[in-house]
Amino acid sequence: MTFVLHVDQNKYLPADGTQVHAVLTVESTSEVTVETSRPAQAAEVIIVDTSGSMSGSKIRDARAAAAAAVQALPDGARFAVISGDDQARLIYPRGKQLALASHATRSEAVKEIGRLLASGGTEIGKWLRLAGDLLDGHPEAVRHAILMTDGQNNESATVFQKALTACQGRFTCDSMGIGTDWVPSELAKISDALLGTHTFVRDQSTLADYFRTLTRTAMSKTVAELILRVWVPKDAKILYLKQVSPTLLDLTGKRTEVNELTGDYPTGSWGAEEREFHLCIEMPVRNLGQEVRAGWVKLMLPETQEVFASGNVLATWTDDLAQSTRINRKVAHYTGQAELHTLIQEGLRAREGGDEDTATARLGKAVKLAESSGREDTARLLNKIVEVDESGTARLRRNVDKADAIELDTGSVRTSRLKRGEPGAGGDGAGGAPAGGAPAGR
Repeated sequence: MTFVLHVDQNKYLPADGTQVHAVLTVESTSEVTVETSRPAQAAEVIIVDTSGSMSGSKIRDARAAAAAAVQALPDGARFAVISGDDQARLIYPRGKQLALASHATRSEAVKEIGRLLASGGTEIGKWLRLAGDLLDGHPEAVRHAILMTDGQNNESATVFQKALTACQGRFTCDSMGIGTDWVPSELAKISDALLGTHTFVRDQSTLADYFRTLTRTAMSKTVAELILRVWVPKDAKILYLKQVSPTLLDLTGKRTEVNELTGDYPTGSWGAEEREFHLCIEMPVRNLGQEVRAGWVKLMLPETQEVFASGNVLATWTDDLAQSTRINRKVAHYTGQAELHTLIQEGLRAREGGDEDTATARLGKAVKLAESSGREDTARLLNKIVEVDESGTARLRRNVDKADAIELDTGSVRTSRLKRGEPGAGGDGAGGAPAGGAPAGR
């Protein structure tokens, strides 16, 4: 893979400014340029909810979806299929090893999937633990799981969190919910812990298409794991580092200390794609006109410490208001996207808790922000939950379709990018080629 890291920021701070903001754009292409970028083997685990609530059309569509995922696997990929209820059962292959995809093994797996029946409860943590145990046998591979459920997790919050913690760093997981009896926040916890996505498949008949697409996307990944290594000066600290595109994912709490000044942040597996991250650094005021390196960011392969790309985050203090008040467009854009997500989440949680005043205030503000930022899809979903009249007064709608609320909830983590030709103003900071000669611990 070839990687480029670009830093967008306004490096100028007011005389009393202490926060430095930058958007880090990482672009990768499929061109192989270094030995460590040879495509990694793929290892996939398909997890199907077979609890009692999955009876009827749900289990039929789930069988078709799991079969579609298996059939999308290329020859040579490793894979397994798990049936999940109050236990986790490996239905294919037999034993404790992943199968090697071929025409024969795909056909065998599809036959076993066709025998799936719905019964029992829902204990998602057990499903994930079994997936992790299976994938542990292939540490060199791009390890990924697809999980589908239609109901609430029956495990306690403590048991579920322990399972997520145990699986963290071992594989990535994309999850999806069908029907309206599952809890979006539970799948959000999975995507947060395992660096994946979660979504609502509203039209059950399209479930097979979702499985097929997720499988092909996972198979397109060629680098198993990359980290962002961030160095800041001794008197500075990182307030947060968040992925802001294509989805929102807070990496701040996932930091691994390298030394007093440096930390590593996981980003998961990569294919040919683009992701963006918002970095915020707090540091003490310097003299007017003084320029300092506020941060040094490197994209690295953790096992070899090879640097694929790097960039500097800069800071200069000034009393020129024209310079210090200029807002970088990318920083402003993603700050607004994050605010929209927060408003929606707070509004929906307040609505669920019966706090109509808070729900109305948050969701009403979210409508205005969505409309002003061009998020027509989000505004459309919000308008199904809250009504804003011509005077700007917001009111919660009655008899809201639960599916509309779930779609708004799960969709709020997806962000929009600035269009090409709308670059962030003042793209100060360096980025691009691998940084040679940089101490690994810096």
